[in-house]
Amino acid sequence: MASVSIDDVRDVISVSSAEVPDVKVLKMIKRAEVALELETGNEIEYISCTDAEKEFITVLAAIYAICYLTGGSAVGLSFSVGDQNVSVLGKAPPLDVLQSELSRMLDRIREPTVEMT
Repeated sequence: MASVSIDDVRDVISVSSAEVPDVKVLKMIKRAEVALELETGNEIEYISCTDAEKEFITVLAAIYAICYLTGGSAVGLSFSVGDQNVSVLGKAPPLDVLQSELSRMLDRIREPTVEMT
Protein backbone atom coordinates (compact mmCIF):
# COMPACT_ATOMS: atom_id res chain seq x y z
CA MET A 1 0.00 0.00 0.00
CA ALA A 2 1.06 3.57 -0.69
CA SER A 3 0.61 6.83 1.17
CA VAL A 4 0.24 10.36 -0.23
CA SER A 5 2.54 12.87 1.46
CA ILE A 6 2.52 16.63 1.48
CA ASP A 7 5.94 16.60 -0.18
CA ASP A 8 4.63 14.34 -2.98
CA VAL A 9 2.14 17.05 -3.92
CA ARG A 10 4.68 19.88 -3.74
CA ASP A 11 7.15 17.88 -5.85
CA VAL A 12 4.68 17.65 -8.76
CA ILE A 13 4.64 21.42 -9.19
CA SER A 14 8.04 22.26 -7.62
CA VAL A 15 6.88 24.59 -4.87
CA SER A 16 8.01 25.03 -1.27
CA SER A 17 6.22 25.03 2.07
CA ALA A 18 6.53 28.81 2.10
CA GLU A 19 4.44 28.99 -1.08
CA VAL A 20 1.83 26.39 -0.09
CA PRO A 21 1.68 25.68 3.67
CA ASP A 22 1.36 22.12 5.00
CA VAL A 23 -2.16 22.75 6.32
CA LYS A 24 -3.35 23.84 2.85
CA VAL A 25 -1.71 20.88 1.10
CA LEU A 26 -3.25 18.43 3.56
CA LYS A 27 -6.71 19.90 2.90
CA MET A 28 -6.08 19.54 -0.85
CA ILE A 29 -5.06 15.91 -0.38
CA LYS A 30 -8.23 15.19 1.56
CA ARG A 31 -10.38 16.95 -1.07
CA ALA A 32 -8.69 14.91 -3.80
CA GLU A 33 -9.33 11.73 -1.82
CA VAL A 34 -13.05 12.56 -1.59
CA ALA A 35 -13.20 13.45 -5.29
CA LEU A 36 -11.70 10.06 -6.17
CA GLU A 37 -14.16 8.30 -3.86
CA LEU A 38 -17.05 10.06 -5.59
CA GLU A 39 -15.71 9.20 -9.04
CA THR A 40 -15.14 5.53 -8.28
CA GLY A 41 -17.74 4.74 -5.63
CA ASN A 42 -14.98 3.15 -3.54
CA GLU A 43 -13.82 4.07 -0.05
CA ILE A 44 -10.24 5.34 -0.29
CA GLU A 45 -7.73 6.40 2.36
CA TYR A 46 -4.89 8.65 1.20
CA ILE A 47 -2.67 7.22 3.97
CA SER A 48 -3.17 3.65 2.74
CA CYS A 49 -4.07 3.35 -0.93
CA THR A 50 -2.97 1.67 -4.14
CA ASP A 51 -0.17 3.18 -6.21
CA ALA A 52 -2.71 4.29 -8.85
CA GLU A 53 -4.90 5.97 -6.24
CA LYS A 54 -1.83 7.67 -4.76
CA GLU A 55 -0.84 9.10 -8.12
CA PHE A 56 -4.36 10.33 -8.84
CA ILE A 57 -4.72 12.00 -5.42
CA THR A 58 -1.24 13.53 -5.71
CA VAL A 59 -1.85 15.02 -9.15
CA LEU A 60 -5.34 16.29 -8.28
CA ALA A 61 -4.03 17.89 -5.07
CA ALA A 62 -1.23 19.49 -7.14
CA ILE A 63 -3.83 20.96 -9.51
CA TYR A 64 -5.69 22.29 -6.47
CA ALA A 65 -2.39 23.86 -5.34
CA ILE A 66 -1.97 25.54 -8.73
CA CYS A 67 -5.48 26.96 -8.36
CA TYR A 68 -4.59 28.18 -4.87
CA LEU A 69 -1.39 29.86 -6.11
CA THR A 70 -3.05 31.53 -9.08
CA GLY A 71 -6.25 32.67 -7.44
CA GLY A 72 -8.19 30.12 -9.46
CA SER A 73 -10.80 27.73 -8.18
CA ALA A 74 -11.40 24.01 -8.16
CA VAL A 75 -14.51 21.98 -7.50
CA GLY A 76 -14.13 18.23 -7.89
CA LEU A 77 -12.58 17.75 -11.32
CA SER A 78 -13.51 21.22 -12.67
CA PHE A 79 -10.79 23.88 -12.56
CA SER A 80 -10.48 27.58 -13.23
CA VAL A 81 -6.98 29.01 -13.15
CA GLY A 82 -6.33 32.71 -12.61
CA ASP A 83 -3.24 34.61 -13.74
CA GLN A 84 -0.28 32.34 -13.18
CA ASN A 85 2.60 33.75 -11.17
CA VAL A 86 5.57 32.82 -13.34
CA SER A 87 8.10 33.10 -10.50
CA VAL A 88 6.22 30.58 -8.36
CA LEU A 89 5.07 28.16 -11.06
CA GLY A 90 8.03 28.42 -13.42
CA LYS A 91 9.01 24.76 -12.89
CA ALA A 92 5.47 23.36 -12.75
CA PRO A 93 4.19 21.24 -15.63
CA PRO A 94 1.46 22.91 -17.72
CA LEU A 95 -2.01 22.52 -16.25
CA ASP A 96 -3.38 20.83 -19.38
CA VAL A 97 -0.67 18.14 -19.09
CA LEU A 98 -1.65 17.47 -15.47
CA GLN A 99 -5.35 17.38 -16.40
CA SER A 100 -4.68 14.89 -19.22
CA GLU A 101 -2.66 12.70 -16.88
CA LEU A 102 -5.44 12.89 -14.28
CA SER A 103 -8.07 11.86 -16.81
CA ARG A 104 -5.94 8.96 -18.05
CA MET A 105 -5.37 7.72 -14.50
CA LEU A 106 -9.06 7.97 -13.62
CA ASP A 107 -9.98 5.89 -16.67
CA ARG A 108 -7.55 3.18 -15.52
CA ILE A 109 -8.77 3.26 -11.92
CA ARG A 110 -12.38 2.98 -13.10
CA GLU A 111 -11.69 -0.03 -15.35
CA PRO A 112 -13.93 -2.89 -14.30
CA THR A 113 -12.25 -5.93 -12.83
CA VAL A 114 -13.41 -9.45 -13.47
CA GLU A 115 -13.56 -11.61 -10.38
CA MET A 116 -13.30 -15.37 -10.55
CA THR A 117 -15.78 -17.25 -8.38
